[in-house]
Amino acid sequence: MESQISRRSFIKVSAIAGSGMLLSFSFLNAKERDVDLEEIIFNPNAYIKINGDNTITLMAPNPEIGQGVKTSLPLIIAEELCVDWEKIIVELAPLDSNYGRQTAGGSGSVRSRFIPLREVGATAREMLISAAAKKWNVAKEDCKAENGTVIHKASGKVATYGELAAIAATLEVPTNPKLKDSAEFKYLGNRVQDVDAKAITQGKPLYGIDTRKEGMLFAMVARSPAYGKKLASFDDTKALKINGVKKVVKLENSVAVLATSTWAASKGRDALVIKWDTTAKLENTVDHINDFAVLLQKESDNHSRNDGDFDAQANKALEVLDASYLVQTLSHGQMEPLNFYADVTESKADLYGPTQVPGSVRDDVAKKLGIAPENITVGVPRQGGGFGRKLMNDNAMESALISHAAKCPVQVQWTREDDMQNDFYRPLAMFRYRAAISKEELLGWNQSSVVIGRGMRGDSYIAGTLENYRSSDQGYTSNTPTGWWRAPGANALAFPAESFMDEVCIALKKDPIDYRIQIFEKAKNHPVGKLGYDPEKFLSVVKLVAEISNWGTSTTGIYRGFATWYSFGSYAAQVVDIKLEDGKPRIVKVYCAVNCGTVINLSGAENQVQGAIIDGICHAMFPKITFVEGAVKETNFNRYKFLRMKDTPLDIEVKFVDSQDAPTGLGEPALPPIAAAVANAIYVATGKRIRKLPLMDHFDV
Repeated sequence: MESQISRRSFIKVSAIAGSGMLLSFSFLNAKERDVDLEEIIFNPNAYIKINGDNTITLMAPNPEIGQGVKTSLPLIIAEELCVDWEKIIVELAPLDSNYGRQTAGGSGSVRSRFIPLREVGATAREMLISAAAKKWNVAKEDCKAENGTVIHKASGKVATYGELAAIAATLEVPTNPKLKDSAEFKYLGNRVQDVDAKAITQGKPLYGIDTRKEGMLFAMVARSPAYGKKLASFDDTKALKINGVKKVVKLENSVAVLATSTWAASKGRDALVIKWDTTAKLENTVDHINDFAVLLQKESDNHSRNDGDFDAQANKALEVLDASYLVQTLSHGQMEPLNFYADVTESKADLYGPTQVPGSVRDDVAKKLGIAPENITVGVPRQGGGFGRKLMNDNAMESALISHAAKCPVQVQWTREDDMQNDFYRPLAMFRYRAAISKEELLGWNQSSVVIGRGMRGDSYIAGTLENYRSSDQGYTSNTPTGWWRAPGANALAFPAESFMDEVCIALKKDPIDYRIQIFEKAKNHPVGKLGYDPEKFLSVVKLVAEISNWGTSTTGIYRGFATWYSFGSYAAQVVDIKLEDGKPRIVKVYCAVNCGTVINLSGAENQVQGAIIDGICHAMFPKITFVEGAVKETNFNRYKFLRMKDTPLDIEVKFVDSQDAPTGLGEPALPPIAAAVANAIYVATGKRIRKLPLMDHFDV
């Protein structure tokens, strides 16, 4: 009697990452015509799934916050797997230990996964080639993978990956797959469209805010209106009378209103009668700035570096330049207001929403609610910006606590005002720079800083090239919370350091680019003590930006500024061209050279650099956060001013240094130098040296 097979019983293949496949057959003698191709799955690792119908799915393991990893990470796999990129399905991976460290931050996603993901793709490719060789009874060396197929040149035989899936799943997983030579790359280094570009432009559901689940209520939370105020009491009588409001939940220092819509929840929140008591000092930005100025006059002995004897050089110098700079508090201001979905019971939790650290979300919720980590699932959608804000877990934890207390699934939605008042801000910082100079030479450099929080350490690249160099920092205790902000540390350090370096160049009558080249040549050939960077890479970007900008030439009415910096293993150098319109600066063009090792997706890389430059210009020119009695003054974009289209550069030209090195960070390194480059151009145009951000505070706008 002929065996009959159901569509779900022929073959199932599953994978255990790192330890091969488990293959089970229900009917080994089933006829080919009975096979349901959707049930044949080649899943050699957590990242790749190839179905018998030739559907190929690649997983993007790290959160997508706009840095392009949903495209670039699967692209690395696809390059080694030799598949047709246009036919690939890309999915964001849920939190799973099989994917390793699933974090978005520090420009680390690509640089930490470049080789491992190539090995993932190469492993599957070799197994598919071996499967074809076995199927055709030919030598593996005579077969080649190409566009999702394996080809046997001599016979002309061709098999799709889907056709080879069942055989490949039975093979031993190779431990040391051969990687492609970079000369063979088809996709890496070229332009590839973002996998979500079409969905984004069509407004399709992609984000946490689009989440809709059966039985879910929407929540809005009344949080403290000022840092230093605590919840004393509340009356929810009026709130519960609002149509659609179902529950009110008290948390430690806030009150959540749950309703059938965000509008009803918002109206219910407005109807709460809350009393807030002051438990700590209500702080003011103006007091912080005054305190910083006093502290900077007495240099801290908390030295991060102290080479030679700066004071001796200062005593014999022709002149000691002395300048102080202020970098204002900033909000993250991501376009997507915070939100999170949670369905929590006593023993398990289902969480879904925007976070840069899903592993931390799971661990923190497990610890707070006493739920075993293995009983907590965390799904991560594409996110509408992060910039460091979503390295904090307050939105996820809040939603979990509300769901747990309300005993129902809930989506917590923040407003822009909620975001602004309850951020973890880029901290206020003040810097003092001193340079001892002779008629033609820099003799010594001394930098110090005061910053809200633990302090901000970071040396200028002059360290390691100058015999007399000193740096120190001081922290400042405050109840205004701070956190990571795009290009942490570097985003604040580069503005004063590169502005002051420009002042040194002017005092010494040195061309800004020629002088940087002189510094890096010395660092390369005659370093002084420890060198914290690669001078050859610094030279590569400085020389390249000079070339593409035709540095040294002049155009009537155009004024130029230069700056450079390094962060996350990458180097960026920028030239900014501005003109004056009604006495105010207008950025005409930005030239940017970047050395970031191997470029994965050229269009994505260009977008990252251009986006970082625009972000940097925006925050250098317009916004700041000001605390008045503990409350944020700039509660929405009408006061926290963002860059408008009319103020953006007319052109941003980006060039990458050709490199065979492994990729380094790219989402952040182009941001730090731009503020100083613009400020230096403004000085050339106006003779006005601006040492306090935002820049446009110094012009009538």
